[in-house]
Amino acid sequence: MVKNKDHNKRIAPTTVALVGAVIIVIGGWLFLSNYIGNKRLLAYDYMNSQISDDEQIVDISTTNEVAINSDSTDNNTSSIKNYENYEHYIGYLTISKIGFRRGFYSVDSVLNTVASNIEVIEGSTMPDVTNGNLIIAGHSGTGWNAFFNELYRLNIDDTVEVTYNGKIYTYQIKNIYKELKTGTVSIKRDITKTALTLITCTNNDDTTQTIYIAELVNIM
Repeated sequence: MVKNKDHNKRIAPTTVALVGAVIIVIGGWLFLSNYIGNKRLLAYDYMNSQISDDEQIVDISTTNEVAINSDSTDNNTSSIKNYENYEHYIGYLTISKIGFRRGFYSVDSVLNTVASNIEVIEGSTMPDVTNGNLIIAGHSGTGWNAFFNELYRLNIDDTVEVTYNGKIYTYQIKNIYKELKTGTVSIKRDITKTALTLITCTNNDDTTQTIYIAELVNIM
């Protein structure tokens, strides 16, 4: 009489050890990647703070107030839209990673406000100014005008594009840092580089704002 073979074979100890080792290696790699990423961000922040010969202080008190409180449609939306019939964007901000593209107006335009659009901060220079800095603020949080709501997904080395005067200026993010909402923002950047600065409220934090410093890497 032939005995039935036991099909429920035990897993060999060497196989268990191998699987365990693989899991440990993967877990260690993920932990190390996250650790290195955080240290890299801190290093960029420190580096930029050291090479910034003149730390620019930007007054965004009006911008901040609107960004914090504009959770509903602005009452002046209808009158603002009337200007859109004859006033055009002077450029476009594009961030492919988060599917963002929106035009911006000149700094002295009535439409240049976070209440209705992204806002070019006074003191900015356009991308064609060597070693200049285009500073743009936008609302995040809730509401139809939370245009910068997805900026928190950006990381060091991500790219941002500005279309201006028929050219595409590509910037690469070099520094990301937070500051308390005090009505002003300190711009920590290398003043020997042409820069783009993006400012918005910090995701899930009502007390701080996040600043993204990007440097020009290509012009097309």
